[in-house]
Amino acid sequence: MTLSMYQASVPVFLRALSNLSHVLKKGEAHASAKGVTPEVMLQTRLIPDMLPLVKQVQIATDMAKNACARLAGVDPLKIEDNETTFEQLHARLDRVIDYIKSYKPEQIDGSETRPIEIKSRTGDLHFEGEIYLLHYVLPNVFFHCTTAYAILRSSGAELGKSDFIGKA
Repeated sequence: MTLSMYQASVPVFLRALSNLSHVLKKGEAHASAKGVTPEVMLQTRLIPDMLPLVKQVQIATDMAKNACARLAGVDPLKIEDNETTFEQLHARLDRVIDYIKSYKPEQIDGSETRPIEIKSRTGDLHFEGEIYLLHYVLPNVFFHCTTAYAILRSSGAELGKSDFIGKA
């Protein structure tokens, strides 16, 4: 059986972001029940030198949406990182999920060798599509989803492994 670039990206991103949305809702409910303001919860970090919850969600969504676009050879959807409420983060997740759903297999399949260049603060990164997806994007999406989960879990939200993984 062959796994296509579309199969290795779009459904994986959709599941990860849908599960992140679920985790975020449970974290929001926990914060509300405990009297923790949304501003405080969204700025919570695991440790001082890590990015806060809001940034973890922004990066996870950026990685997924940008990957779909880059693999398809189109300009990524631009979204400003200006969310300050849970409602805005949920809207961002919904927008990115809908955006990712708009991609068709024929747009992404065959992108294994597509040159991908990313400007980063440490310099330009150069990949071919398959390496970009498997060795850069997927680890980043899961890192930021996991970190968001860990921030909420360490804040006391009742979350378990099944909340992160979701249902098959």
